[in-house]
Amino acid sequence: MSKTFASTGDLGEKQITFAKLGEGAYAYTAEGDPNTGIIIGDDGVMVIDTQATPHMAEKVMARIREVTDKPVKYVLLSHYHAVRVLGAAAYEPENIIASRGTYEMIEERGQQDWESELGRFPRLFEGHETIPGLTWPTIVFENKLTVDLGNRKVEIMHVGKGHTQGDTIAWLPEERILYAGDLVEYGATPYTGDAHLTDWPQTLDNLLALKPSKLVPGRGDALDSPEKCEEAIAMTRAFISDLYQNAQSAVREGLDLKGLFDKCKIEMDPKYGDWVIYEHCMPFDVARAFDEAGGMVRPKIWTAERDQEMWGALNS
Repeated sequence: MSKTFASTGDLGEKQITFAKLGEGAYAYTAEGDPNTGIIIGDDGVMVIDTQATPHMAEKVMARIREVTDKPVKYVLLSHYHAVRVLGAAAYEPENIIASRGTYEMIEERGQQDWESELGRFPRLFEGHETIPGLTWPTIVFENKLTVDLGNRKVEIMHVGKGHTQGDTIAWLPEERILYAGDLVEYGATPYTGDAHLTDWPQTLDNLLALKPSKLVPGRGDALDSPEKCEEAIAMTRAFISDLYQNAQSAVREGLDLKGLFDKCKIEMDPKYGDWVIYEHCMPFDVARAFDEAGGMVRPKIWTAERDQEMWGALNS
């Protein structure tokens, strides 16, 4: 395990890609950093996940302005994590959309999560002084919402818990393009610190049932074929299953958190150790898996203090 806390030592610049998936459908990716989706209709633009700060979001806006001068009408939050949502102000959207579960997370743990994530991964919060405050949705939906961007309808759905309680996808049914948020990763380690691990596999089944032909994961390259979409979902499922099965086994055996962490590292490093942010995620992932396997349904709130205590205990 790295002695440097979380990703405080990750300071290298990433190569940005602005991939076109279809007419008016784009993905802003950066070698495993958080992705942003862009959908353009006749009347305006929808941005899916904003980057962590308005300063970082301005880089996305620059790419958007290369392909359209239409206003950003909507920002969609695929879930609540500070690194995904605090850049919203840069887009000056007419509305910000989130699921009920996401809204509840902002209310319950918005400030704590912001402080926690800033401490974990400072590079992703470049220009953090430009953040005006928590990002609050203006439109909150329960299960499904259809947005018309002008001759282009976007289906917004909460198809189940997984990465968080409020995970939300954007779906273009005609093109079968899926913006999956952190429900799906590709070559990047799923972060499960706020996850519902027992629900996640069924939610992935719900995504498979859509039969996407292209997919934008939360992290990793945009995927341009049905086969790659299935591969990414299968990779995510394998990681989640291995993690939780190890946690269930550890609880049965009476292991403590450190015992589970050591067990997971032995069994999972050979399979996933080369994935992006693996060393960053594993302590948080193991902590949540241990809690859920022990019967804690609702994830504990992460604070900057809890982060450091957990990291120290597992690095001792």
